[in-house]
Amino acid sequence: MTRFLLFLLGAYKRLLSPLLGQRCRFHPSCSDYARIAIVRFGPVRGSALALWRILRCQPLCAGGEDPVPEHFRFTRCHPDEEH
Repeated sequence: MTRFLLFLLGAYKRLLSPLLGQRCRFHPSCSDYARIAIVRFGPVRGSALALWRILRCQPLCAGGEDPVPEHFRFTRCHPDEEH
């Protein structure tokens, strides 16, 4: 399952991502975050973290530096100072 998810992420990064352009509010990008999370925590918990990251990728979050946590936890969204 892990290898399959990593394959899908790699295919997205090579084929679809260049067509969409840079859209991620965070660093690392959401696809890189998902890859690291899946490798670090396995397919279920890593995918849960990746989904949580995608849900936080919206205008009410400040974005910026957001590395994958060393220990499994859901990080909170930090509101953007402009709002």
